[in-house]
Formats: sequence, C-alpha cells, structure tokens
Amino acid sequence: MTLTDQQTKTRTTPRRKVLISGAGIAGPVLAYWLNRYGYAVTVVEKAGAPRSGGYPIDVRGTALDVVRRMGILPRLRDSHIDLRRLTFLEEDGSEVALLHPHTVTGGVAGRDLEVRRGDLTDALYTAVRDDAEFLFNDSIDTLDQSGHGVDVTFRGGGRRTFDMVFGADGTHSRTREMLFGPEERFHHYLGYCFAVFTMRNTFGLSHETVMWNAPGRAAALYAVGDDEVHAFLNFAQPEPPFEAFRDPRAQRDLVATVFADDGWEVPGMLAALRDADDVFFDAVSQIRMPRWSSGRVALVGDAAWAPSFLTGQGTSLSLVGAYMLAGSLAERDHATGFAAYEHSTREFVTMNQALVGKGGATLFPTTPQALKERNERLRSLSAMPAEEGRPAHSALTLPEFTPTT
Repeated sequence: MTLTDQQTKTRTTPRRKVLISGAGIAGPVLAYWLNRYGYAVTVVEKAGAPRSGGYPIDVRGTALDVVRRMGILPRLRDSHIDLRRLTFLEEDGSEVALLHPHTVTGGVAGRDLEVRRGDLTDALYTAVRDDAEFLFNDSIDTLDQSGHGVDVTFRGGGRRTFDMVFGADGTHSRTREMLFGPEERFHHYLGYCFAVFTMRNTFGLSHETVMWNAPGRAAALYAVGDDEVHAFLNFAQPEPPFEAFRDPRAQRDLVATVFADDGWEVPGMLAALRDADDVFFDAVSQIRMPRWSSGRVALVGDAAWAPSFLTGQGTSLSLVGAYMLAGSLAERDHATGFAAYEHSTREFVTMNQALVGKGGATLFPTTPQALKERNERLRSLSAMPAEEGRPAHSALTLPEFTPTT
C-alpha cells in the first residue's frame, strides 16, 4: 500500500466511537490516548465541570512515565507539594517520631510527585479537552449491548450508539453495577471508615502532616500550604455503616461519637466537621474483580480495582491502567484488546493492591499492643534514610504503542 493509499484509507474509514463514563483521572487519560489511536471519544460526567480541589495525591513509579508521555510532567512538577515532615504523636499528644514522609511511604525523593488532586485533574482535562467531546451534568442511564455496538440512554434524555463503552466512574461505579451487578459482590471492606474535610490552619503547620493515634482511631492534619489544612479522621469499624453512606448527618454523628472522648486537636476537628461543606466520608475498601470487561464494555481505574488509600497507589494505578487499556485497543478489536489489557495489567494491579497490609499496620494500629509496636518501629526509622521505593510502584514497564493520528 502506498502512502497515498494509506492517507485515503485514513480519511475514508469511519472513526470508531467510544463513550467514557467519568472525567476524574482514568477517564481523561483514556480519552487522551484513545484519541491518539484514532477513536472518536465522548466523555460523560455527572458533575458540572472537572472537579477541582480535593486532597493531595501521589504519582509514582510507572505512572510518572504516563504523565511524561502526555507532556504534562513539567506542569505537575511545578505543582509538587514537597511535603517535608511527618510527625507521629502518642495518644497524650507527645511526639513519637518526626520523619521524612518517604521513610514511611516508600517514595523516592526528587522523582515521585505529590500534587493537589485538582491540579492533576485540571492538567489531564486541559490535555484532552480539544480532542474529545465532554458531556457535563449528565450520566449513563441504561446500556444495551448488541452485535453492532452499545446503545446508551442518558439521564439527560439523549440516546446514542457507541462501538465501546468504558466505566471510569470510581469505586462506587454505576457502570460496573449495570454490567456486573451490585457492588457488594466485589467490595472488600478493610475494617476502617474515614472522613476528610478542610479547615482553617490555626496550627502554624506548613508542608507537613501531623498524625495522632489511639488504638483503632487516628486524626491527622495535613498542611499543603499555610492557609488551610486537610483534616482526616479514621477509625476501625467491624462492619461497614451502610446506613450512613447516603446520610451526611449520620456520617457526622458517627464520627463525633467515635472520637467523643479524645484529646489533642480532635475536639476542634469535630467542631469544624459539623460546619464543613466539603466532607468526604467512605469505607476503606478495595474492589476486586475476576474480569474487567463484558462484551463491548470495560472498566478502568477505581471502578475495576480500587486499591484504597492505604496503598498510596490509587492515582498511579488509574494513570497506568488507562494507558494500558487504550494501547491494548490501538490496533485490535474490542474482544482481543480487552483480553490483552487484562493480560498485561492485572499482575501490576494485584501487586499494588497487596501493599494495603503495610499501609494499615503503619497508619492505623487497632490494639494497644499493635500501636506500641508500631511506635517502636517508627522511632527506629528516625535515623534511617528513605527507602528506594517499593518494587510494586515500578513493576510494569510501559510498552510503546503506535498512534494513528
């Protein structure tokens, strides 16, 4: 085939149409790369705009190569938070240890990134907004697969047909529920619940985290800058409090009850919790699925494999998984591409989900003895250099896929 023939074929072959549900992290990354591979991409998002703000997130290991290939690494480096201190406190407020954060997280200084979630989502959206169609204030209502594609009805009233549909809509994915059934089938509760919100920084903290622990409870203040802090309250709970998940008042009442008798800065945090308008409450859990696709529909990111914040790898897995899914479809049909996606990505996901045990033991001991042993380990770490990074963060080497546009 001559170059002229190739160009003619490119102009006359219809672009395959795909729909992505979710404009958080995995969704825009998937949209960016699918567009590069010749797909016509639509992204539907129930929010009215890309979501700004949010707590800080990490980008590590293999995920750094994804953002580098997207051309946004310099922008993210400019947004790097540079957390300098992590202080652990006893129940009475006395200091256990003051460490560099990488000593605990396994990060690599000078290479890994920590940025506000909104800075990452804004960079991703900017990279793809001119090349994909975004439908805000809308969501998928129904999916109906057939031999020719996926018929989609939208809650806003529209109806369209796509060659493929992707669920990048988070841990509580509506796409996954429509495709595979109730979340309970795949939800693995890890024994904790948490609330995170912002409050005024009246503590004199800057670029640091202070964490207070009691058996089964933890309170942390995370100062990204000087004006406000991210307040974090985590507690052990034998069973998920399902009745509270859809009731903000019940969430606040539950947290207030659990921490009612605690000292340090906890009373002030509880008072701020009552008035905060950005409270995020959830269970600490993972999504584990035997397969990530069915027919012409596939899942990616937290919708497929939420690892929980205890691993520190949720964002990085979303970046890498979306890149691998798009690349697996670069020159393949949906069935072959989805199989290649699972084959190439599942081991990496499983390795990173397994980091959860280390995170829980370090941050949230549930018994007095476990807390005492944790504190002794932290004191011994004070004089140790940061680790060279956990192998799981970089266990996958990104392949090169060939763009068609």
